[in-house]
Amino acid sequence: MEEKRKKKMTLGQKHLITGWLYLLPAAILIFVFSFYPIVRAFIMSLEKGVGQRMTFTGFTNYARIFKDKIFVTTLGNTFLYLIIQVPVMLILALVFASLLNNRNLRFKGLFRTCIFLPCATSLVSYSMIFRSMFANDGFINAVLTNIGLPKILWFTNAWSARFVIIMALIWRWTGYNMVFYLAGLQNIEYSIYEAAKIDGASPTQSFFRITVPLLRPTIVMTAIMSINGTLQLFDESVNLTNGGPGRSTMTMAHYIYNTCFVSSPNFGYACAMSMSILVMVAVLSFIQMKVGDKRD
Repeated sequence: MEEKRKKKMTLGQKHLITGWLYLLPAAILIFVFSFYPIVRAFIMSLEKGVGQRMTFTGFTNYARIFKDKIFVTTLGNTFLYLIIQVPVMLILALVFASLLNNRNLRFKGLFRTCIFLPCATSLVSYSMIFRSMFANDGFINAVLTNIGLPKILWFTNAWSARFVIIMALIWRWTGYNMVFYLAGLQNIEYSIYEAAKIDGASPTQSFFRITVPLLRPTIVMTAIMSINGTLQLFDESVNLTNGGPGRSTMTMAHYIYNTCFVSSPNFGYACAMSMSILVMVAVLSFIQMKVGDKRD
């Protein structure tokens, strides 16, 4: 009996070691390309200077953040995009997923492809497309003039420029989140909806009392990913408006890039701002997970 136990323990140990060996390459890559840069960025955030002339200054870079009016402006712009774009995008994605999950709907594959297709386009390419569409002599203004409305100078007004960025974000990322909701809906037994229909539930009631509660984990996951991506928004600010007019549409990531590479380089301050974004993402993700997790 003791020999059999030793053999079983040895076999278990072998499985454990084999499992860790399979995980080791991925763990090394995650450490090298994720954890080490975070630690290195935190160390640099406590320093000042460029290249080999970095000197330790403590938390002076973090104290500067609260006094930096440009950072406060970019923070407000980023949260404006987050507050408007993320809820609208997730609601549209959930509605589209529910509609396209209908068994009786024809050409479902075509509709799903059309809605997901924007996500497959290049970030730079789709930004340039929206920039040309909303140009002074672009497609949108041509439509407005044809129906008797005046042209709108989209990129010379702060709010209209922000509107263009929000529309571009919704257009690109709605289909991406819709795929996650479709995958979640595929795991819900269709008989549940049939039973609800027999009991007299309307499509609206089925949506709010069956679909939304059962998709709660997926909704929380997509919300966390969307907030994470919006707080790091960069391409749209650079390629669509270049942060203008003035700095009215500039995001935090765009300002960090300018601080690091465009204006006089200040790697320490750029790293401090990057760490502040990391803290924001962590705090918001924690709150969402606590609010969204309804398990007993």
